[in-house]
Amino acid sequence: MKKNILVLTGSPRMGGNSDVLADAFIKGATAAGHDVVKCEVGKKNIMGCKACDTCYSKGKPCSFDDDFNNIAPLMEKADGIVFITPLYWFTFPTQLKAVIDKIYSFLIGGKALKIKESMLLVCGETDVVSDFDGIVSTYKLIVDYQKWTDRGQLMVPGVLNKGDILATEYLELAEKMGRNI
Repeated sequence: MKKNILVLTGSPRMGGNSDVLADAFIKGATAAGHDVVKCEVGKKNIMGCKACDTCYSKGKPCSFDDDFNNIAPLMEKADGIVFITPLYWFTFPTQLKAVIDKIYSFLIGGKALKIKESMLLVCGETDVVSDFDGIVSTYKLIVDYQKWTDRGQLMVPGVLNKGDILATEYLELAEKMGRNI
């Protein structure tokens, strides 16, 4: 069944390890016949949620004008959402976390998302797999709260410098995850 998949990337570094990982995932998902939109959140201007509870009251998702107002319509169309990101201090980078926080606007605005499933793919400099526990735990809590089906997680340790991921098997695994979503 054809799906609309939204891939949210967290890195501001073009061609970095998580960016390349995202492209591998997208290659698999499009080969499987899905429509995929890649949104490079790490390059966007997104403020944190101010908890003003005026979401959608001014005709847009967030009353404060930032790039989330362009991302929200993509979220509304998505059947599935995939977070592909570098690991920053054991969790999501700031811009991606801000988008996640602003999912709150759909609740306040009474807008139901049709997202039913999700995935998490994370790259990190660390070789210590338990260093990914923070982002994985946060992701699982989000999935449970949103009642999404977790379709998979991929942790990529030991990649720091641009291109390090090219010498690993993780791009093949990401492409396979894309084909199987």
